[in-house]
Amino acid sequence: MSQYYESTPTKGSVPDHDVIMRGRKLLEITGVKQVESFDNEEFLLETSMGFLAIRGQNLQMKNLDVDKGLVSIKGKIFDLVYLDEQHGEKAKGFFSKLFR
Repeated sequence: MSQYYESTPTKGSVPDHDVIMRGRKLLEITGVKQVESFDNEEFLLETSMGFLAIRGQNLQMKNLDVDKGLVSIKGKIFDLVYLDEQHGEKAKGFFSKLFR
């Protein structure tokens, strides 16, 4: 995994970034810096490894701990997508749809 994303030591309180999915019904995400936006179909999170978009159905924030950088989301998960600089055009399209 380290060949794809170079990890850098952080001095802040945000821990390493992990995504744990349990049965496509529950997501536990660490290393979250900020929750940009969310509704029952889409979450946009800023993590220590970039922006993460989560799409699904009946999504709800189960737990939010800003100090620990932990977010738990429940609902039916359809997809998880990281929005990198390499996919700039795709990210711009995503953001333009998001902020209409």
